[in-house]
Amino acid sequence: MTSKIIQGKAIVADDWSVLRLAEGETADAVAVPAGKTIIPLQVWLLQRVALEQRKDLAIWFGSAEQAKDLGDDLSRFALLAVDFPKFSDGRGYSIAHNLRTRCAYTGALRAIGDVLRDQLFYMQRVGFNEYAVRADKDINDAIKGLTDFSEKYQTSWDEKNPLFRRRDGAAA
Repeated sequence: MTSKIIQGKAIVADDWSVLRLAEGETADAVAVPAGKTIIPLQVWLLQRVALEQRKDLAIWFGSAEQAKDLGDDLSRFALLAVDFPKFSDGRGYSIAHNLRTRCAYTGALRAIGDVLRDQLFYMQRVGFNEYAVRADKDINDAIKGLTDFSEKYQTSWDEKNPLFRRRDGAAA
């Protein structure tokens, strides 16, 4: 079954699967399935030698991990993902921002996990451009969250000038 994600501002079919460790599985021993798979960072770090020839892998970061943990391997991946284990855990925003600003990552950046409509506008502000909305939510409704606000007050990855400076520039 092909799932759907929001990519940019469109709903598209998604052929990636996300590997999550089941209870009792460990990152050093879990079998990575064939095909396009988004694997946990720890699986990559512990099985890198066995997996480095595969071009059909992407990495996902847990909320306690940091962008710099991927090191020089960052440019190998066309897709990275950040997991939001629950709505109230905002550490994924920092990971995304750091991937875009400090690490200069330019590939696809996907939010996975407890991703809801109310978060999408803010997620795009820190650099996400793909969103795997929680399975029990309507993706057609969720995409509207990208346009919840028409103006951005603060600076972020997607807007380098705060509103007061943009207005000052318009008045001059």
